[in-house]
Amino acid sequence: MFKYPDGYDVIVVGSGHAGIEAALAAGRVGAKTLVLTQNLDTVGQMSCNPAIGGSAKGHIVREIDALDGAMGLNADATGIHFRTLNASKGPAVRATRIQCDKKAYQFRMKSVLESATDVSLKQANVIEVIIEDSRAVGVRTDLGLEFRGKSIVITAGTFLRALLHVGDTSRAGGRMGEASSSLSESLKSSGLEVRRFKTGTPCRVSGRSIDFSQCEVQPGELPAPRFSYIPKLPRNSREVHNLNFDSDGLFHVEQMRCWITRTTAETHRAIRENLDRSPLYSGQIEGTGPRYCPSIEDKVVRFSAREHHQVFLEPEGRSTDEIYVNGVSTSLPYDVQLKFIRTIPGLQNAEIMRPGYAVEYDYFPPTQLHRTLETQQIHNLFLAGQINGTSGYEEAAAQGLVAGANAGLQSLGGHEFVLRPDESYIGLMIDDLVTKGAEEPYRMFTSRADHRLYLRQDNADRRLTPLAVTAGLASPLRAATFNFKVAMVDQATKILQKESTGGVKLAQTLRRPEVTAKDLPDHITALFPGDVWETVEADIKCDGYRQRQLRETAHVAAQASAEIPREVDFSSVPGLRQEARDRLKAFRPETMGDILKMPGVTPADASTIHIWLTSRNLTN
Repeated sequence: MFKYPDGYDVIVVGSGHAGIEAALAAGRVGAKTLVLTQNLDTVGQMSCNPAIGGSAKGHIVREIDALDGAMGLNADATGIHFRTLNASKGPAVRATRIQCDKKAYQFRMKSVLESATDVSLKQANVIEVIIEDSRAVGVRTDLGLEFRGKSIVITAGTFLRALLHVGDTSRAGGRMGEASSSLSESLKSSGLEVRRFKTGTPCRVSGRSIDFSQCEVQPGELPAPRFSYIPKLPRNSREVHNLNFDSDGLFHVEQMRCWITRTTAETHRAIRENLDRSPLYSGQIEGTGPRYCPSIEDKVVRFSAREHHQVFLEPEGRSTDEIYVNGVSTSLPYDVQLKFIRTIPGLQNAEIMRPGYAVEYDYFPPTQLHRTLETQQIHNLFLAGQINGTSGYEEAAAQGLVAGANAGLQSLGGHEFVLRPDESYIGLMIDDLVTKGAEEPYRMFTSRADHRLYLRQDNADRRLTPLAVTAGLASPLRAATFNFKVAMVDQATKILQKESTGGVKLAQTLRRPEVTAKDLPDHITALFPGDVWETVEADIKCDGYRQRQLRETAHVAAQASAEIPREVDFSSVPGLRQEARDRLKAFRPETMGDILKMPGVTPADASTIHIWLTSRNLTN
C-alpha cells in the first residue's frame, strides 16, 4: 500500500455534475481539495440528454449560479438551443432550458475544474473509504494508493455496482462503455443501508438518416435566455473594469434547430408485442425507476389510451451527427428498438448509432444524512448526487455544492452551510431527502414548494448570493454583480412607485395580469436592462398571491391535528397529482398532519385536500 505523501482537506470521489460542484465549492471556501475520478476523459460527461434546466430544474440551476457554482455559466457558454418553458404562465413557473453541445460542455467544465484554485484532479478508481473511530479519514484505490483527507465527499452517480441492460443482455457498467464501481460494498460494510434504483436513456440516431421534413421545427428563442447572472453585468461598468472581467462565459448566439415528431399506433404495437423481452417486465431489473421520466415501455402500458407520445429530436452538438431521441428511453432489445424507431414519422430510415439502455445501481437512502449531507453514522463522510436517490444533473450538482461547501468548511473549522426549504429549491430538496427519503428517484417540481411564488428564477441571486458571500463561496465578481443588480432593482421599483400614467401609479398598473413591463413607457424601460424589469414585474405581480399562499399554508399547518374520516376517497379530490393520489391510497392518512409528513405529497397537495375537505365538512 502506497500512502500518497500529500494530505488534503477534502477528497471528492467522482467528477460528474455533483463532484464538480463539490470540488469547486470546497476550493472556493479555501479547502485544499483532491478530485479522484475513474476516467479523466469523462469529467463533466452528460450521460443522458445534453440539456440543462427545464421545469423546476432551471430554478435549481439559477440557485447554483447564485451560490457561484459553475453549471449555469457552463451551459450558457456551450449552449446550442435556448428556450424559456412556461413563458405564457406566471413568473413562478417560468424556467430556462438550454440544449448544450455535449462535448463542449464536458471539455469546458474539465478546464474549469483543472484551473480552479486549491483543486487537484487525478485519475484513480476508489474502492474503499478508510474509516477510523467512526470517522472517514481517507480513501484507497484499486492500484494500492492511499489518499488521506479531513473530509470525504462521495459523488459516484449511477456507477455503484451498476448493471447495464439491453433486452436480455446485462453487463457491469455505470455508462455504456464504462466500468462500474465496487465502492458501495465498502460503505455498506461500514453500516450504511443500501438499496437499488434504475434509470435509462434512449437511443441516438444519425441525423443524416432522418427526414426532418416530416417533423415540426422547434427553433431556439431569441434573445436567448441564460442561467448565469455574471454576464448580465454591463461590460462598461466600473465593477467590470476594476475586476478585469473575462468575457469567457458569454453564450453563443448561433443556435441549432430541434424538431418534434410523435409515436404512432404502429410504434405502440411493436412495443406491446415485445414486452416479454423487456428487462423491465421480465423481472430482470429489480430497482425502482423514475416515475416522471418513464421508459417508452412504461408509457405504452400505463397510458394505453394515448394514441401517440411526443418525441423530441435534439442534436448532441455542433460537430457530431448524433441526434438524441428524447421521449423514448428504453431497454428493449436492439432489434425491437430499431423496429419501433422506424415507425415514427421522419425516422422511417433511421440508423441507430447508440442503442438505448437501462442502468441499475446502488443508492443510499438519504434519511441517513444530516442537512449538511454528512452521514449520521460516519463523521466527515458526505454523499451527494444520485447516490442519495435523486435523478437529474441539476439535483446532483446542487447537492454537490452543498456537500462540498460543508466538507470544506468543516475541514477548516468553519460553520455549517445549510439552506432552508423556504428560501431555496435546493434547501427544499435536501429537506425532503433527509426527512422523507426517496422511495423512487427524486425529481424536483415547482409544486413541491410551499413558497414557490417567492422561489422564482429571477430572484435566486437576491435569495442566495448574500448567503454565499457570508460563507465565503462567492467571488468578488459575483458580489459586485449582485450589488449592481440589487441597486438597479431598488431604483426601478422606486420609480414605478413614484411615476404615474392616467393618474395611476405605474406599480399599480403593473399588477394587472394583462400588463407586462414591456407595456411601460419607453422612457422608463430604457433606464434598466430587461432582466431588472423581469424581477421588478415578478415582485409586484406575485406579492399579493404570495401573501395569500402564506396564509393558507399557515392555516393548513394549524389544522394538522384535524382528523380525516376513513371513508374519504382521495381519488375524488380534483387537482391532485397522480403521485399524491397513489401515496394517499397506499398509506391512508388519519390526520392532516399525516398528509404533511408523507413523501410524494407536496404542500400544494395538502392545501388542495384541506380546502376540499373543509368545503364538505369532512374534517373533525
